[in-house]
Amino acid sequence: MANHPPRKSVLFISLAAAAFATAAHAEPEERQTAELCAQEAYTMGLRYQQQSAEVAALQRQGFALATLRLEQAIERHGSEANLAIISDVDETLVDNSALLVRDMQKCHDYTAWDTWLHWEREGTPRMIPGALEFLEYADSQGVAIFYVSDRYEENKADTLNTLQELGMPQVSDESVLLLGPPKQERRAQVEGDYTLVMQLGDTLHDFSEVFVSSVPLDEQHAQVEANAERFGHDWIVFPNATYGTWSDAELEAWDAPFLTE
Repeated sequence: MANHPPRKSVLFISLAAAAFATAAHAEPEERQTAELCAQEAYTMGLRYQQQSAEVAALQRQGFALATLRLEQAIERHGSEANLAIISDVDETLVDNSALLVRDMQKCHDYTAWDTWLHWEREGTPRMIPGALEFLEYADSQGVAIFYVSDRYEENKADTLNTLQELGMPQVSDESVLLLGPPKQERRAQVEGDYTLVMQLGDTLHDFSEVFVSSVPLDEQHAQVEANAERFGHDWIVFPNATYGTWSDAELEAWDAPFLTE
């Protein structure tokens, strides 16, 4: 969970409106079901993120690239350099889709994030393929690892326990920087003491303040172009089809007449 996205997406609202219109002519029980379960709009993204072999392949590909780029950075700076990497946690290193699927199946909009605190305390996320091997490599090379996440500070002890139980290296109160100061300030804190050579995340807000959720999507696209040389080098992005600042974007459709053959 790189940063909490908008609570309602246009897609969700549109489907809810359509469901309401349909339900207006339905029996009371049918009407209630139609109104409550517009959250099923999230099914395709969740199925892709949790079950597709393609996402697992992309995740492994991302960590293979990250390992290569870290090897090059170590060679470039020398083994005695005070190097560090920063990684987001949720949907970058760990998969929380079980919570999102549970909420969807309960016809609850998980983008309200009102079930997240419970998940932080008692949930059982799984490691994303390739993540642990990459972290272990960084640790073995003496590279400092910082986990910069928008998980809640009030559950920090639970988050530390979760990361340690998953086997992540260098997990400590000092290396896990949670929601409070903006991510940019937490990144600057690391850069004040180390040479930062890599960042990993599932949303662009994990890399720079120019991508925060208040920045319009067209400007985010412009910033991607402006920073194109960093992607795949010191910025490694992982796929997340379940939530993000893009979730309320308007879709573009082909304007040709609709024909089936």
